[in-house]
Amino acid sequence: MKYTNKGSFDKANMFGQGAPNDAFAKYFIGESYLNPLTDFLNGQFPLFNVTFEPGCRNNWHIHHADKGGGQILICTAGEGWYQEEGKEPRELKEGSVVVIPANVKHWHGAKKDSWFSHISLEVPGENTGNEWLEPVTDEYYEKL
Repeated sequence: MKYTNKGSFDKANMFGQGAPNDAFAKYFIGESYLNPLTDFLNGQFPLFNVTFEPGCRNNWHIHHADKGGGQILICTAGEGWYQEEGKEPRELKEGSVVVIPANVKHWHGAKKDSWFSHISLEVPGENTGNEWLEPVTDEYYEKL
């Protein structure tokens, strides 16, 4: 369901918006927010609800790993996009699940006319690390 109204979105966003994603803001166009769902600083598996304002998306990026790794997105509120390099963009809605293999270049974010949230889970692996790449251009994104 599309949410243009922030108040309606907040009611649907059951895992909460969280704080501005300042640490990674340079890798996003628009505002995003992080709400940790686990006590990852004390050893619990890191799990975050990521919220994107309308039009917000992250840069192309890769979750590298020699073994295992990757990312899983569980869409919880609003509507968004996911795209792997060389493939068509995939529309995301509440209930969509995306399994992103390690070493696959991709991006994800909100539709231009909807707030969007997903739970992000980085899959454990060997020698894991994220590589942030170029932004998804306005010209490209506006055509979606």
